[in-house]
Amino acid sequence: MATNQEEVTLIGVVGSPFVCRVQIALKLKGIEYKFVEEDLANKSDLLLKSNPVHKKVPVFVHNDKPISESLVILEYIEETWNQNPILPSSPYQKAVARFWSKVIDDKIVAPFFRAVYAVNDDEKVREKNIEESSQALEFLESELKDKFFGGEEIGFVDIAAVVIAFWVPLVQDISGLQLFTAQKFPKLYNWSKEFLNHPIVKELVPPREPLFVYFKAKYDSLVSSSK
Repeated sequence: MATNQEEVTLIGVVGSPFVCRVQIALKLKGIEYKFVEEDLANKSDLLLKSNPVHKKVPVFVHNDKPISESLVILEYIEETWNQNPILPSSPYQKAVARFWSKVIDDKIVAPFFRAVYAVNDDEKVREKNIEESSQALEFLESELKDKFFGGEEIGFVDIAAVVIAFWVPLVQDISGLQLFTAQKFPKLYNWSKEFLNHPIVKELVPPREPLFVYFKAKYDSLVSSSK
Protein backbone atom coordinates (compact mmCIF):
# COMPACT_ATOMS: atom_id res chain seq x y z
CA MET A 1 0.00 0.00 0.00
CA ALA A 2 1.13 3.56 -0.64
CA THR A 3 2.19 5.35 2.51
CA ASN A 4 1.93 9.04 3.33
CA GLN A 5 5.67 9.36 2.67
CA GLU A 6 5.37 8.13 -0.91
CA GLU A 7 5.03 10.65 -3.73
CA VAL A 8 3.15 9.43 -6.79
CA THR A 9 2.79 11.70 -9.82
CA LEU A 10 1.37 11.04 -13.28
CA ILE A 11 2.39 13.40 -16.07
CA GLY A 12 -0.16 13.17 -18.86
CA VAL A 13 -2.85 14.72 -21.00
CA VAL A 14 -6.60 14.23 -20.85
CA GLY A 15 -7.69 12.25 -23.89
CA SER A 16 -4.63 10.01 -24.22
CA PRO A 17 -5.47 6.29 -24.21
CA PHE A 18 -2.00 5.51 -22.86
CA VAL A 19 -2.44 7.89 -19.93
CA CYS A 20 -5.90 6.42 -19.36
CA ARG A 21 -4.35 2.95 -18.99
CA VAL A 22 -2.25 4.16 -16.07
CA GLN A 23 -5.18 5.97 -14.47
CA ILE A 24 -7.30 2.80 -14.58
CA ALA A 25 -4.56 0.74 -12.92
CA LEU A 26 -4.02 3.34 -10.20
CA LYS A 27 -7.74 3.58 -9.49
CA LEU A 28 -8.16 -0.21 -9.39
CA LYS A 29 -5.42 -0.40 -6.79
CA GLY A 30 -6.65 2.59 -4.81
CA ILE A 31 -3.42 4.56 -5.18
CA GLU A 32 -3.62 8.31 -4.66
CA TYR A 33 -1.55 10.39 -7.04
CA LYS A 34 -0.99 13.90 -8.34
CA PHE A 35 -1.95 14.46 -11.98
CA VAL A 36 0.24 16.97 -13.84
CA GLU A 37 -1.37 18.11 -17.10
CA GLU A 38 1.21 18.41 -19.87
CA ASP A 39 1.09 20.79 -22.84
CA LEU A 40 2.46 18.70 -25.70
CA ALA A 41 2.73 21.79 -27.92
CA ASN A 42 5.06 23.36 -25.37
CA LYS A 43 6.66 20.49 -23.49
CA SER A 44 7.65 21.22 -19.92
CA ASP A 45 11.12 20.85 -18.44
CA LEU A 46 9.62 18.23 -16.12
CA LEU A 47 8.54 16.04 -19.07
CA LEU A 48 11.81 16.51 -20.98
CA LYS A 49 13.82 15.68 -17.87
CA SER A 50 11.62 12.71 -16.93
CA ASN A 51 11.39 11.16 -20.40
CA PRO A 52 14.31 12.53 -22.46
CA VAL A 53 14.27 9.61 -24.92
CA HIS A 54 10.66 9.71 -26.20
CA LYS A 55 9.52 13.08 -24.76
CA LYS A 56 5.99 11.62 -24.52
CA VAL A 57 3.32 11.02 -21.92
CA PRO A 58 2.52 9.18 -19.77
CA VAL A 59 5.38 9.46 -17.33
CA PHE A 60 4.91 7.95 -13.88
CA VAL A 61 7.05 9.43 -11.12
CA HIS A 62 7.34 7.46 -7.88
CA ASN A 63 9.48 9.03 -5.17
CA ASP A 64 11.28 11.19 -7.77
CA LYS A 65 12.02 8.17 -9.98
CA PRO A 66 10.43 8.48 -13.46
CA ILE A 67 9.12 5.53 -15.49
CA SER A 68 7.94 5.86 -19.11
CA GLU A 69 5.82 3.83 -21.55
CA SER A 70 2.34 2.83 -20.41
CA LEU A 71 2.79 -0.96 -20.40
CA VAL A 72 6.06 -0.65 -18.47
CA ILE A 73 4.30 1.65 -15.99
CA LEU A 74 1.47 -0.87 -15.53
CA GLU A 75 4.00 -3.58 -14.68
CA TYR A 76 5.78 -1.29 -12.24
CA ILE A 77 2.50 -0.44 -10.49
CA GLU A 78 1.62 -4.13 -10.29
CA GLU A 79 4.99 -5.04 -8.77
CA THR A 80 5.01 -2.12 -6.32
CA TRP A 81 1.45 -2.37 -4.96
CA ASN A 82 0.14 -5.87 -4.24
CA GLN A 83 -3.54 -5.11 -3.71
CA ASN A 84 -6.07 -5.89 -6.46
CA PRO A 85 -3.62 -7.62 -8.84
CA ILE A 86 -3.99 -6.93 -12.55
CA LEU A 87 -1.63 -9.72 -13.66
CA PRO A 88 -2.19 -13.45 -13.01
CA SER A 89 -0.04 -15.19 -10.38
CA SER A 90 1.15 -17.90 -12.80
CA PRO A 91 4.42 -16.97 -14.59
CA TYR A 92 3.06 -18.49 -17.80
CA GLN A 93 -0.20 -16.53 -17.67
CA LYS A 94 1.76 -13.36 -16.87
CA ALA A 95 3.87 -13.93 -19.98
CA VAL A 96 0.70 -14.50 -22.05
CA ALA A 97 -0.81 -11.24 -20.77
CA ARG A 98 2.36 -9.35 -21.65
CA PHE A 99 2.36 -10.93 -25.11
CA TRP A 100 -1.21 -9.90 -25.92
CA SER A 101 -0.65 -6.39 -24.60
CA LYS A 102 2.26 -6.01 -27.01
CA VAL A 103 0.13 -7.42 -29.83
CA ILE A 104 -2.50 -4.76 -29.08
CA ASP A 105 0.06 -1.95 -29.39
CA ASP A 106 2.22 -3.28 -32.21
CA LYS A 107 -0.23 -5.22 -34.40
CA ILE A 108 -3.60 -3.51 -33.82
CA VAL A 109 -3.23 0.07 -32.62
CA ALA A 110 -0.08 1.09 -34.53
CA PRO A 111 -1.20 -0.10 -37.99
CA PHE A 112 -4.73 1.25 -37.43
CA PHE A 113 -3.42 4.76 -36.76
CA ARG A 114 -0.95 4.45 -39.62
CA ALA A 115 -3.94 3.74 -41.86
CA VAL A 116 -5.89 6.69 -40.45
CA TYR A 117 -3.05 9.14 -41.05
CA ALA A 118 -1.98 7.68 -44.40
CA VAL A 119 -4.19 10.05 -46.39
CA ASN A 120 -1.17 11.15 -48.45
CA ASP A 121 -0.23 7.57 -49.31
CA ASP A 122 -1.40 5.11 -51.90
CA GLU A 123 -4.69 3.41 -50.98
CA LYS A 124 -2.82 0.10 -50.90
CA VAL A 125 -0.80 1.36 -47.91
CA ARG A 126 -3.99 2.00 -45.96
CA GLU A 127 -5.42 -1.37 -46.96
CA LYS A 128 -2.24 -3.16 -45.87
CA ASN A 129 -2.35 -1.53 -42.43
CA ILE A 130 -6.06 -2.23 -41.94
CA GLU A 131 -5.47 -5.84 -42.96
CA GLU A 132 -2.69 -6.16 -40.37
CA SER A 133 -4.93 -4.73 -37.63
CA SER A 134 -7.86 -6.90 -38.67
CA GLN A 135 -5.82 -10.12 -38.60
CA ALA A 136 -4.51 -9.33 -35.11
CA LEU A 137 -8.03 -8.53 -33.91
CA GLU A 138 -9.12 -11.98 -35.11
CA PHE A 139 -6.42 -13.55 -32.93
CA LEU A 140 -7.43 -11.37 -29.98
CA GLU A 141 -11.08 -12.31 -30.48
CA SER A 142 -10.09 -15.99 -30.23
CA GLU A 143 -8.13 -15.29 -27.04
CA LEU A 144 -11.17 -13.87 -25.21
CA LYS A 145 -12.61 -16.78 -23.20
CA ASP A 146 -14.41 -15.05 -20.31
CA LYS A 147 -16.27 -11.84 -19.60
CA PHE A 148 -12.93 -10.03 -19.55
CA PHE A 149 -9.42 -11.05 -20.56
CA GLY A 150 -8.73 -11.10 -16.81
CA GLY A 151 -11.68 -13.45 -16.17
CA GLU A 152 -14.57 -11.99 -14.18
CA GLU A 153 -12.49 -8.94 -13.24
CA ILE A 154 -10.58 -6.63 -15.56
CA GLY A 155 -6.85 -7.20 -15.79
CA PHE A 156 -3.68 -6.19 -17.63
CA VAL A 157 -4.84 -7.05 -21.16
CA ASP A 158 -8.24 -5.37 -20.65
CA ILE A 159 -6.51 -2.19 -19.49
CA ALA A 160 -4.13 -2.30 -22.47
CA ALA A 161 -7.12 -2.78 -24.79
CA VAL A 162 -8.90 0.41 -23.63
CA VAL A 163 -7.55 1.87 -26.89
CA ILE A 164 -9.60 -0.66 -28.86
CA ALA A 165 -12.73 -0.24 -26.75
CA PHE A 166 -12.92 3.56 -26.80
CA TRP A 167 -10.43 5.27 -29.14
CA VAL A 168 -10.56 3.01 -32.20
CA PRO A 169 -14.38 3.28 -32.63
CA LEU A 170 -14.18 7.06 -32.17
CA VAL A 171 -11.42 7.56 -34.74
CA GLN A 172 -12.94 5.14 -37.26
CA ASP A 173 -16.20 7.14 -37.09
CA ILE A 174 -14.18 10.17 -38.19
CA SER A 175 -11.98 8.51 -40.81
CA GLY A 176 -14.57 6.16 -42.29
CA LEU A 177 -12.26 3.16 -41.81
CA GLN A 178 -14.46 0.32 -40.57
CA LEU A 179 -12.12 -1.95 -38.63
CA PHE A 180 -13.75 -2.77 -35.30
CA THR A 181 -17.45 -3.62 -35.70
CA ALA A 182 -19.97 -5.88 -33.96
CA GLN A 183 -20.39 -7.87 -37.19
CA LYS A 184 -16.67 -8.59 -37.63
CA PHE A 185 -15.75 -9.12 -33.98
CA PRO A 186 -18.87 -9.91 -31.91
CA LYS A 187 -17.02 -11.21 -28.84
CA LEU A 188 -14.64 -8.26 -28.69
CA TYR A 189 -17.48 -5.84 -29.35
CA ASN A 190 -19.49 -7.24 -26.41
CA TRP A 191 -16.35 -7.16 -24.29
CA SER A 192 -15.84 -3.49 -25.15
CA LYS A 193 -19.37 -2.60 -23.96
CA GLU A 194 -18.89 -4.51 -20.70
CA PHE A 195 -15.46 -2.98 -20.19
CA LEU A 196 -16.55 0.61 -20.83
CA ASN A 197 -19.47 0.05 -18.47
CA HIS A 198 -17.17 -0.98 -15.62
CA PRO A 199 -17.54 1.74 -12.92
CA ILE A 200 -13.82 2.61 -12.81
CA VAL A 201 -13.38 2.62 -16.59
CA LYS A 202 -16.58 4.62 -17.05
CA GLU A 203 -15.26 7.24 -14.65
CA LEU A 204 -11.85 7.56 -16.29
CA VAL A 205 -12.39 7.48 -20.07
CA PRO A 206 -12.72 11.07 -21.31
CA PRO A 207 -16.01 12.54 -22.55
CA ARG A 208 -16.49 11.39 -26.13
CA GLU A 209 -17.80 14.58 -27.75
CA PRO A 210 -14.85 16.95 -27.05
CA LEU A 211 -12.42 14.21 -28.07
CA PHE A 212 -14.40 13.57 -31.27
CA VAL A 213 -14.20 17.28 -32.12
CA TYR A 214 -10.45 17.34 -31.43
CA PHE A 215 -9.65 14.29 -33.58
CA LYS A 216 -12.00 15.39 -36.37
CA ALA A 217 -10.27 18.78 -36.61
CA LYS A 218 -6.90 17.03 -36.71
CA TYR A 219 -8.08 14.58 -39.37
CA ASP A 220 -9.78 17.26 -41.51
CA SER A 221 -6.59 19.34 -41.39
CA LEU A 222 -4.60 16.33 -42.57
CA VAL A 223 -7.02 15.65 -45.43
CA SER A 224 -6.97 19.34 -46.49
CA SER A 225 -3.17 19.44 -46.53
CA SER A 226 -3.07 16.37 -48.77
CA LYS A 227 -5.15 17.97 -51.52
